[in-house]
Amino acid sequence: MLNLSLNIDNTKPFVSDEELNGLQGEIGRLHEVLEKGQGLGHDYLGWLHLPSHIEEAEIAAIEETASAIRAQCDAFVVIGIGGSYLGARAAINFCQPLLGEKKGSSEIFYAGHNISGDYLSDLLDALRGKRVCLNVISKSGTTTEPAIAFRILKEALEKDVGVEEARKRIVATTDEKKGALKQLADAEGYKTFVIPDDVGGRYSVLTPVGLLPIAVAGIDVRRLLQGARDEEAQTTASPDLKHNTAYRYAAVRHLLYLQGKTTEVMASFHPSLQYVVEWWKQLTGESEGKNHRGLFPASVEYTTDLHSMGQWMQEGQRTIFETFLRVGHSNRDLQIPQSEDDRDGLNYLAGRNLDHVNEKAYEGTAQAHLAGGVPNMTLTLKNRDPETLGQLFYFFERAIALSGYLLHVNPFDQPGVEFYKKNMFQLLNKPGYEKR
Repeated sequence: MLNLSLNIDNTKPFVSDEELNGLQGEIGRLHEVLEKGQGLGHDYLGWLHLPSHIEEAEIAAIEETASAIRAQCDAFVVIGIGGSYLGARAAINFCQPLLGEKKGSSEIFYAGHNISGDYLSDLLDALRGKRVCLNVISKSGTTTEPAIAFRILKEALEKDVGVEEARKRIVATTDEKKGALKQLADAEGYKTFVIPDDVGGRYSVLTPVGLLPIAVAGIDVRRLLQGARDEEAQTTASPDLKHNTAYRYAAVRHLLYLQGKTTEVMASFHPSLQYVVEWWKQLTGESEGKNHRGLFPASVEYTTDLHSMGQWMQEGQRTIFETFLRVGHSNRDLQIPQSEDDRDGLNYLAGRNLDHVNEKAYEGTAQAHLAGGVPNMTLTLKNRDPETLGQLFYFFERAIALSGYLLHVNPFDQPGVEFYKKNMFQLLNKPGYEKR
């Protein structure tokens, strides 16, 4: 059962059916290139059929380890940056209550995604007195941000519970055979999970990189994977834009890009989507932004940002289009009460639930922005279930891979990321990076 729907009606004044049909042949060709592994970056296509090929033994091992962590620890720290933590954080934020106690899981914390003395100090304070487990996620073990965080948190854990006990509370998700973290894990006897060689970081959410933290949070990873399998089956079956929603999304955004709409604004209408959008931004920006090409991925959270960015969206430069991301049904229903004096003038809404009001805010925004010259399309998620999120993860992975090929760039590398690192290492006098 597919829980995603895409409405492109509000792009029709900008993208005609004839233009979409004209792109169908190229999309069919690129679909075959993807499926046969013949395109740019084909060594990193392990994500393509991962949902249907992940082994039962690996799922069971993830579930068993997650259960042990929940029994052993009440605080679980995910140490990683970019694709090594964003997918897990997106899933946990999407599926769990947004505030308050998260029943059936350890409390989840994140580290290694910044270089901040304040953040890590505050984190150490928050962990004090808790039973802590660490999950360090890195193929190499030498990525600066997570490596610093792991060194500090590992030392704190060892001081708190002793070296031997700390070893039992650390899980490393890393390369199968090589790298500094793999060597350390083998030497210390940490429990390990493998990041597949043929899966890049931003495509790794459905590997142990994402699945272990998601499982520790008490989310059913089997349901997540089933949703991804459903989407994999649909997008694999046919490149026909009438039936392949991911390719239709990719085609519309590509045609808008060719018209000079160089920024895609992902506009979410539910707070549970905050980190889903952050994950999408990395997936999109790192996959497409090469050779001076690619859409710039931006985001807003409505209705909040309508009171800050709404003016720009309505009347600013017309170099943008919007993709509205919305949840069809919230987990909980809340109605607006009647008031005797009606001083706030809201009695006309009395008895209506908040989802209804939010829906009308979305509809009004979509109409207003289209009238203001901003094409927009809407991706609706049926609910906040793991299956729905699994479908969404795979939907975007497939769509952005195709988008990269439409731009004639390699969607699976990120050479530009290395430039700042070289400069930083030179400024820090790292051996081997002396200025020339």
